[in-house]
Amino acid sequence: MNMFKDKKTRNDIVLALAVIIAAAGIWLFSELVKEEGAFAVVTVKGIETARYPLDTDAEIRLESENGGYNILIIKDGKADVTEASCPDHVCVDQRAVGRTGEAITCLPNKTVITIEGFEEAEVDFVS
Repeated sequence: MNMFKDKKTRNDIVLALAVIIAAAGIWLFSELVKEEGAFAVVTVKGIETARYPLDTDAEIRLESENGGYNILIIKDGKADVTEASCPDHVCVDQRAVGRTGEAITCLPNKTVITIEGFEEAEVDFVS
């Protein structure tokens, strides 16, 4: 028995393939339009505490108000958390980020490292 003889099954397969191809296209487009970042912006409890250029290698200890810490390594244009005092280490397990809009989050320490480009760094005081 050929499974493609059943018109309903064939249409289901065509629909599934169309959805997969559309999703892959959207993902590819979103990856292609992201720009390389310029700064790693550190916020603790929603307040920006520091801004580090991604073109300068550095190792920074980020202290949080609860006594916790994160070690941020900036190398080769990417930011990575390599060590943290939090119990789950989700932030340490995340990959290094270097494109605009990417972020590393440590919920127990209430710390977020977001990658921004040059456009976000410029402040317009006129408007």
